[in-house]
Amino acid sequence: MLADGPSARHARDAARITELVETAAPGDWARPSPVAEWTALDVVKHLVEWPRDFLKGAGIALAALDVEADPVAAWKRHAAEIQAVVDDPAGRVLSNPNTGDKPVDEAIDQFYTPDVWMHSWDLAKALGREPDLERERCLAALEAMAPIEGLMRESGQFGPAVPVADDASPQDRLAAFTGRDPQWRPEG
Repeated sequence: MLADGPSARHARDAARITELVETAAPGDWARPSPVAEWTALDVVKHLVEWPRDFLKGAGIALAALDVEADPVAAWKRHAAEIQAVVDDPAGRVLSNPNTGDKPVDEAIDQFYTPDVWMHSWDLAKALGREPDLERERCLAALEAMAPIEGLMRESGQFGPAVPVADDASPQDRLAAFTGRDPQWRPEG
């Protein structure tokens, strides 16, 4: 598991998405993703839009960004703004009825940064690239999620687990656990 803190983890995971968005062609945004009914653009919109609302619980008001007009610029601005918050949390506490009160950098680290990491798999797949979520990190995520599988499924944010071979890689097992087909490829 990564032991370097919220700022470094966010920077590393956001950089994965930045690399993907910077190399996407204009026509790539309409490509389907492994998330049912989402395109590559929808993955980026999700990663930009929900945390901006989430951070209101810490008194942080970030302006809405037009992801559809320019996904690359929107992502890069968003990633920089979130990075600024985790780099200097300034003692702010995020209050949320679902998560309780947490220092804002810890809340981002616990709820948002892992979402960026996991959705980098979706975006890479949508763009026809092979993601690498790192073996040890996938194993740690699987170990952490196994005890709360019921809660995860009940949340509606994860589909049913996809069957995989016993000898599947940790990354494939993680994708399958979260309801994604590890063998998914974009059409065409």
